[in-house]
Amino acid sequence: MEMLEGLLENYIYLVAIVLFIIGMHTMLTHSNLVKKVIAMNFMDTAVFLLFVAVGYVHGASPPIVDKTAEAGAHINPLPSVLILTGIIVALSVTAFALSLVTKIYEYYGTVDADEIADLRSID
Repeated sequence: MEMLEGLLENYIYLVAIVLFIIGMHTMLTHSNLVKKVIAMNFMDTAVFLLFVAVGYVHGASPPIVDKTAEAGAHINPLPSVLILTGIIVALSVTAFALSLVTKIYEYYGTVDADEIADLRSID
C-alpha cells in the first residue's frame, strides 16, 4: 500500500520514465527516419519533464524578491531556465533532422533506414 501511495505522489516521474521508454523503444525498433525523429522528441520531452519535476518544490513560493515575501522555501528557477534553453536546442535539432530526412528522401526515394542501407550496399 505504501508503494502505491509513493507512486501516486510521484506520478510525474513515472510519466517521464514511460515517455522515455516509449521513445527509446521506437528509436530501436522502427526503421522509418521520421518515426525516429518523433521518438527523439519523446525522449527530449521526458528529460524536460523530469528536470522540471525535480526543480519543483511543493508549497514553495516563486523565486521573486519582494519585501513582503515570507522567508521560506523558494522554487529553484535554474531547472526551468535550463529547460527553456533545452527546448530551443531540441527544436533546432528537430528542424535540422527533418531537413536531413527530406534530403535523404529526395536522394534515395525512401525514408526507411533498412532500404537505404540496402541501396548503399549495392552502389
